[in-house]
Amino acid sequence: MGTVPRGIEDQPFKKICQFYEGKPRFVTLYDTINRIPVYSAYTFKRSDGSRKVDVPWMYEPQLFTLSGSREMQQFPSENVPNSFGDAQALLDDYSDTVIFERGQLNPEEHQAQPADKAATYTLTNVVPQVRDFSIGPWKEYQHTIRRRLNNYCRGTAYVITGVTTSGHTIRRHNVNRLGIPTYFWSAYCCIDFDHNAPYAERSKLPAFASNGLNDRENNKVQEMTVQQLEEFLKRVTYVGSSFQIFYDNCMPPNSDSSALHTS
Repeated sequence: MGTVPRGIEDQPFKKICQFYEGKPRFVTLYDTINRIPVYSAYTFKRSDGSRKVDVPWMYEPQLFTLSGSREMQQFPSENVPNSFGDAQALLDDYSDTVIFERGQLNPEEHQAQPADKAATYTLTNVVPQVRDFSIGPWKEYQHTIRRRLNNYCRGTAYVITGVTTSGHTIRRHNVNRLGIPTYFWSAYCCIDFDHNAPYAERSKLPAFASNGLNDRENNKVQEMTVQQLEEFLKRVTYVGSSFQIFYDNCMPPNSDSSALHTS
């Protein structure tokens, strides 16, 4: 419904409309102190999950200049100005991180068109993700969601994926550069879905959610209701008591929203 999650307390966050090739692609709430996204919110596109190769990593001009292009830009091949890294991550921040890789919050496998896939390759859409978690439980979860929404979502599916932090950072030259996520979390909303889907899938529609520990061990992704995820985030992060991920809790039009609280 064109509505951002409500109840996120004031922090040094910047809302970014991620532009690529002249079009808005998705939205990111960005933490300019920890230089990582808080979440990326995007429209799921049915796809076969293929990856787009040879896409250059990009930066976000909106974070260090008040004028000029809103378009994400490719990093210069050399002599990157120091000002680039004041409020956002640089490629060098990830260069010596042995156990971490660049984990996309809006993953390219949830996009279909080449330009939409390419737009996910901005450092404002990635966080330090433990490789074992990235290529294991989280990757399998992203596959599961892609298959579920491909097969059983008839209309438009909206997804929001974010992280929690606890103060641990990646340092470079003895300076704190990147916040290290403690948990990854995600939620989707698809009001128009196949009511004849198998119960195991139908029970996870129109909306469902998950979280997983960004670690080498105990990193199983747990699926849960959106309300359970909201309660979890209220306990472990900075959201307020009014925190709500989806407008009207992703309730279909003309439905009885009170039933949500008794189910």
